[in-house]
Amino acid sequence: MSVDIVVIGAGGFGRETLSVLDAIEKQSPGSWHVLGVVDDAPSESALLLLARRGVHWLGPLSEWLLTSPSATYVIAVGSPSRRAEIAGQIGSHGLTAATVIHPRAEIGTLTSVGAGSIICAGTQVSTGVEIGPHVHLNPNSTIGHDARLEACVSVNPGAIISGGVVILDECLVGAGAVILQGLQVGRGATVGAAACVTRDVPASTTVKGVPAR
Repeated sequence: MSVDIVVIGAGGFGRETLSVLDAIEKQSPGSWHVLGVVDDAPSESALLLLARRGVHWLGPLSEWLLTSPSATYVIAVGSPSRRAEIAGQIGSHGLTAATVIHPRAEIGTLTSVGAGSIICAGTQVSTGVEIGPHVHLNPNSTIGHDARLEACVSVNPGAIISGGVVILDECLVGAGAVILQGLQVGRGATVGAAACVTRDVPASTTVKGVPAR
């Protein structure tokens, strides 16, 4: 029996998540039944794109929560801090977060993936990795052995997280960035696109460049 799911976020990553769900459904028919998308203020273009693929906008998050929904959900909002806020808002309603993994993602042995995480096509996750709740691994990202990604981390397309790296809550790793082995990225930090991180990154800071500063 398929599981009802609602995607929170009508933007680009929300639609990417719908594509991941489509890919899962093609491989394993009856896995998911998408009820629609929840978004507080979707753009007109986003609504048109949703309509083209036959997906309904279910209204703002606060209004949807008032309907006493029973569906699972996944938060497809790119901003780590906003994603954490939404997770907190939903938490008191007792809903279950889905874990969505594209069939063409590779997940190694002894790896755990937290509820609400979304792993896109081409992602490679090595062995012994800990992935927290509501983590986004965008297409073709690589997570090395024994890395730990805490809650609401975003790893953008093509980024490489080397072995033993620890990335704390609500961090953003930009497209094509590289974080060298054994380093730590502090809570709420941002690693710029194409940066090469060669030393620990303090919390709530932004680093960019090669080497990242």
